Amino acid sequence: MIARHYRELECWQLSNELKRRIYAFLATAPAAHDFDFCKQIRGSARGATRTIAEGFGRFRPADFARYLEFARGSLMETQNHLDDALDSGYMSESTHKELFALANRAIGATSGLHRYLKTCHPGNFGPSGKARPVRDKGTRKPKPPANLEPTPNAEPTPNLEPRTKNRKRTRNPEP
Repeated sequence: MIARHYRELECWQLSNELKRRIYAFLATAPAAHDFDFCKQIRGSARGATRTIAEGFGRFRPADFARYLEFARGSLMETQNHLDDALDSGYMSESTHKELFALANRAIGATSGLHRYLKTCHPGNFGPSGKARPVRDKGTRKPKPPANLEPTPNAEPTPNLEPRTKNRKRTRNPEP
């Protein structure tokens, strides 16, 4: 299935759900009173969805893959903030476990899309093009080796290649 909008991507949907649940958590005390903590975790949770959306608009697999790396970093930063919230007593163990697992799912979906994009052909991806995987360079058939032995009684073939690109094709003089 081809995603026509970033909202159709599973990694964006999971990241957005994580962001919404973090917003709901931040509305409760005591986390709501720690303004620095709220600003940091809100920024990292927003960063993932924002970066996935921006990368989707790039139309090139390599560019999109790079943005997914940044989104993955934002999701991991969010997990770190969740650990801080647990250590500070802002959330229960069960809430931490639930949000951390949701972040892990978002990281997994982001990593999976990143792996796929790394296999796409760079010239065939755009708003109307389907991404095609790059052929593995190890699967090409090797060319047979050239016959390096001279054949007996064979006349040497004259060199008909031009000396430069701009000259007429002439025979190179014998040395």
